[in-house]
Amino acid sequence: MERPERAAAALAVQPRANGCSGAGHGALRNGYVRGLSPPDTQINHIVHNGGLYKRPFNEAFEETPMLVAVLTYVGYGVLTLFGYLRDFMRQWKIEKCQNATEREEQKDFVPLYQDFENFYNRNLYMRIRDSWNRPICSVPGAKVDMMERVSHDYNWTFTYTGRVIKDIINMGSYNYLGFAQKAGTCQEAAAKVLSQYGAGVCSTRQEMGNLDKHEELEKLVARFLGVESAMAYGMGFATNSMNIPALVGKGCLILSDELNHASLVLGARLSGATIRIFKHNNMQSLEKLLKDAIVYGQPRTRRPWKKILILVEGIYSMEGSIVRLPEVIALKKKYKSYLYLDEAHSIGALGPSGRGVVEYFGLSPEDVDVMMGTFTKSFGAAGGYIGGKKELIDYLRTYSHSAVYATSLSPPVVEQIITSMKCIMGEDGTTVGKARVQQLAENTRYFRRRLKEMGFIIYGNEDSPVVPLMLYMPAKIGAFGREMLKRNIGVVVVGFPATPIIESRARFCLSAAHTKEMLDTALKEINEVGDLLQLKYSRHRLVPLLDRPFDETTYEETED
Repeated sequence: MERPERAAAALAVQPRANGCSGAGHGALRNGYVRGLSPPDTQINHIVHNGGLYKRPFNEAFEETPMLVAVLTYVGYGVLTLFGYLRDFMRQWKIEKCQNATEREEQKDFVPLYQDFENFYNRNLYMRIRDSWNRPICSVPGAKVDMMERVSHDYNWTFTYTGRVIKDIINMGSYNYLGFAQKAGTCQEAAAKVLSQYGAGVCSTRQEMGNLDKHEELEKLVARFLGVESAMAYGMGFATNSMNIPALVGKGCLILSDELNHASLVLGARLSGATIRIFKHNNMQSLEKLLKDAIVYGQPRTRRPWKKILILVEGIYSMEGSIVRLPEVIALKKKYKSYLYLDEAHSIGALGPSGRGVVEYFGLSPEDVDVMMGTFTKSFGAAGGYIGGKKELIDYLRTYSHSAVYATSLSPPVVEQIITSMKCIMGEDGTTVGKARVQQLAENTRYFRRRLKEMGFIIYGNEDSPVVPLMLYMPAKIGAFGREMLKRNIGVVVVGFPATPIIESRARFCLSAAHTKEMLDTALKEINEVGDLLQLKYSRHRLVPLLDRPFDETTYEETED
């Protein structure tokens, strides 16, 4: 793929650190002051960003209280000590060993199971394993039905009781606009297409699997995004992992946010390009890496990089933060690099008309070289897409592994996407789609505000429908999930290694399908559980993650 010529587009005003300037004694670079109350200290980033932002950008991460951090480390230490004790008892047959191990005659072979690597799974994860993989038996809408299960051997195995727990308020699914439903225009259109086309295509797009519905979908996606062309794929994860290697390779440089999704990480590793990591949403860190890439070039040879590709997400699904896209685009133009934007969580969920983070900031789609997103969240379907210039999409149709080898999207799934997208765009003759986008925004702000008022530490941007509530201590991960389920609220809890060891959390995902009554019910129960487990840690000291000290040792480099 030829590198297009671009104008220098030098910045008229150099952005300060993270878009903000210093404000005297006690101030931080990110627009917050330590130790003061939020109304006095929170400063909209629109004030100090050189005109890059057209709207306030309020995003903060309250620092972990010292006592909580110490107790969290102590908790993990105690669990680790008991883990070694139990492993000792298992070795001497005092306790039954239920984890997978090699047979005695295989001991001299290369080990299939790394004992140390599985230590966490055996002794920590297994204690709270019942908090995950809970089977639901209904549409993942605002409420779900869940199959009850019990364990008689401390979560090593589960047995279904045959009972179904009805009407659990679903606070965990990515059903942002409420299109995951079993009735309505989307369901009717998908059922009609199912009767006409069947469930599967049984071929790739380049062989006998290219339907008129696929062509219609791609034209609609391109129009929705405001780009020249688009291509749809059958799996969101593979959209990243299989297309990044087609865009960059040896001699290229990838600059990746440290909190990027596993699909972006895998795609970067498979590409063979050199990978360097910048601190999450930290424009100082990104610019330093860009400068170094231009000045020093490739390792050893010092030749210029063939391409420099910046990988970012629209909404980060664990932090609830929104990418600082205006600043990323400004840096991209200044240093003449490429930008790959993953809008898996932001498409449909942000912007006045649901067109994602680009519309949210009032930017032009032409400023983003590769626009990627998925249909699995806001559209209630499956698959992913890539949008951009026609030359880019034509190139991917030929060289992308997902395009050449993967089976085409199922026709009913395609119709679900088409119908829901037209609803969002208002092309169905109604204002239902616009109302859903507005309802999601209202639900998000209301839910976040109420949780903060209760005293919980909440991460992320005020407009992000992904709402992390900090739990910290390992014992409270399982306790929170179980107590919420007792109260008929389904939540997702997350701990190490998916998060830093002292930043375990519950992650709520808001939906337009949630009514105010549902949210009030959930908030009431969360408040009770918060008091029960003593989770209200907030001291209103807002310190965004991007203000953590810069440490060059955290930046990894994969040599050619």
